[in-house]
Amino acid sequence: MRGARALRWSFLSLVVAGPAFAGNFEFAPAPQNDLNRVYRIERATGEVGACQFQLKEGGVGITICFPAGEGAGPQTPGEYGLMPSRHEKEGGIFRVNLRTGEMSICYVFDDKTVCTPQAK
Repeated sequence: MRGARALRWSFLSLVVAGPAFAGNFEFAPAPQNDLNRVYRIERATGEVGACQFQLKEGGVGITICFPAGEGAGPQTPGEYGLMPSRHEKEGGIFRVNLRTGEMSICYVFDDKTVCTPQAK
């Protein structure tokens, strides 16, 4: 009986702790239907980056990544997510603060991922 109870508690602690093991990042594609870009956000800090595929002449393609630039770096700690618009020609994506409702738009500019100031 003691072994079964310990096993039950071990299982329960794994189930309860499960969400704590969730990843720190969220990924979403750019809404533009002819752009192979994926955005990444760090959920706690709101830092945004992007990567895309680029074909190399005569060989295998490469992954090009655009690090956080102006406005895309860490923000006030919170709970952030990505929200693509439904505009098929839009290369940017919305960064949303799920706690405050603030939003900004992030996009690639001059080999960096940049974001507008957050607003409500």
